[in-house]
Amino acid sequence: MPQATHPYSVHPSVAMVRDWIESLPRKTGRSLDEWLRLVAEQGPAAAKDRIAWLKAEHGLGTNSAIWIAETSLGTMEETGDPEDYLRRAVGYVDAMFSGRKAALRPVYDELLRTALATGPDVKACPASTIVPLYREHVFAQIKPATAARIDLGLALRDTPATGRLVDTGGFAKKDRITHRIPIASLAEIDEEVRRWLKAAYDLDA
Repeated sequence: MPQATHPYSVHPSVAMVRDWIESLPRKTGRSLDEWLRLVAEQGPAAAKDRIAWLKAEHGLGTNSAIWIAETSLGTMEETGDPEDYLRRAVGYVDAMFSGRKAALRPVYDELLRTALATGPDVKACPASTIVPLYREHVFAQIKPATAARIDLGLALRDTPATGRLVDTGGFAKKDRITHRIPIASLAEIDEEVRRWLKAAYDLDA
């Protein structure tokens, strides 16, 4: 799927998995395909047993063992293929705003446009239940919280909550997202929303 047909960017995890796949021959002596053949021929059937076997018998680290086991069983969500991710990203968003939440789609589309306009380096990288917005890190996220409301999450550190801004308790818990603004209509995507988006964007400089 060409990037120009949608507003999404490739999630950072895609590059991480791609780099891992490319490094396997050098680090382990086998390519991913070779590991998958070995697991199919000699490995245990269950995922947890495959992971333990890869670690104990072949000296793999935990992440590599998990990723190989999950790939071998078809449960590894990230393939390391940017085009595959972008196809799934569009599907994630369509699924998020379907059924009872379908009426929120115009609000989401406008909120996404507003967020992407915050700066030239903003990237939207959908996951299955949220749409994180990145600069260097996640500075905001869009989440359909109910059938009638989207929560715009913001990384604002210890900023005092004023106006419509709600403190989520995230700063005390050391979460990235510390505040949210509930949004139920197009009219609520206003100057206050743009101001807080810009504040979160600037904090991630």
